[in-house]
Amino acid sequence: MKFEILHTDAHSYARTGRIYTGHGEIPTPVFMPVGTAGTVKGVHQYELAEDSHAAILLCNTYHLYLRPGTGVIQSAGGIHRFIGWDRPVLTDSGGYQIFSLAEQRKLSEQGAVFQSHIDGSTHTFTPENVIDIQKIIGADIIMAFDECTPYPCEYAPAKESMELTNRWIARAYERFYNTESCYGYEQSLFPIVQGSTYENLRKMSAEYVSSLDLPGHAIGGLSVGEPADVMYNMLEVVNCILPVEKPRYLMGVGTPVNILESVSWGIDMFDCVIPTRNGRNGMLFTSEGIINIKNEKWRNDHSPVDPDGLSFADRQYSKAYLRHLIISSEILGAQIATLHNLSFYSWLLEECRKRITDGSFSTWKNIMVEKLSVRL
Repeated sequence: MKFEILHTDAHSYARTGRIYTGHGEIPTPVFMPVGTAGTVKGVHQYELAEDSHAAILLCNTYHLYLRPGTGVIQSAGGIHRFIGWDRPVLTDSGGYQIFSLAEQRKLSEQGAVFQSHIDGSTHTFTPENVIDIQKIIGADIIMAFDECTPYPCEYAPAKESMELTNRWIARAYERFYNTESCYGYEQSLFPIVQGSTYENLRKMSAEYVSSLDLPGHAIGGLSVGEPADVMYNMLEVVNCILPVEKPRYLMGVGTPVNILESVSWGIDMFDCVIPTRNGRNGMLFTSEGIINIKNEKWRNDHSPVDPDGLSFADRQYSKAYLRHLIISSEILGAQIATLHNLSFYSWLLEECRKRITDGSFSTWKNIMVEKLSVRL
């Protein structure tokens, strides 16, 4: 994997770049739609590529491991062939899903023993077998296994967790570089910075992962309930340490405002279920603010969802029609809303890249943050 920085912003840490992988190029900053089980709910792969301009898709190690299982994916020739997607794929570590199974898992130095949310069967994730699983899945970018702490978290357990994650990263590193990829193209390993909301722990974690000289770095354990300004402070701390010449991936973030602010702190990659999950429930993001399409005020509004026509939905369907579909629980409503939101996120990141390039990013970002904080 290769990463090059193309432009930097004079008034912030924002930058544009390009990641080169075996399945194509990724312009940065970039938003990755979440295809948990190899699918973005309700959306065809060709729609992701053509309508929402997705350059890379995120898939979930935990879910794919449980169903359909690595054997099925391997027999298909890897995740790209299995799901019919010829662009890059990133898989997460499964650590966040293990974190969410607090009542159904047990952590130790060795790894995590957990019960499947599907059938209650018992499984074990270790730093080593999570690398093996992701190599079989065949993602272009894979994550080292980590432990995600909740918010709030006391200092002592946060420190213990961060140190455990670092030890797991060391084991993942060894496994990654002592085993082969399965499908003949390069895979790249990203370690994950942890440390909760403690500056010194984040510094220690960032210094450790930087020392490994891996192709890129992820920042985890944020957007788990902490105030936004605390998250931005952690980004400032971490990004002063992580190598400038390597891509930075902020895991699980977030709202359009979160993304804009994080871009200004030098983040290159994002993923979040907000545009898809919220879209299915009637929350739509537009260049003028946020719409709850279920509200009565849109019942007889036959104008486009977004006046700038950011998606095919804006060019073909009205607010009134989309409200009718969502209120009626029609599947088409969820599909249109999902594609609209993904198209908006794609537009937002494309606009970031344009504004960083022409030098207007900071001014534009402040205007957009104000607009995107408003419910229309």
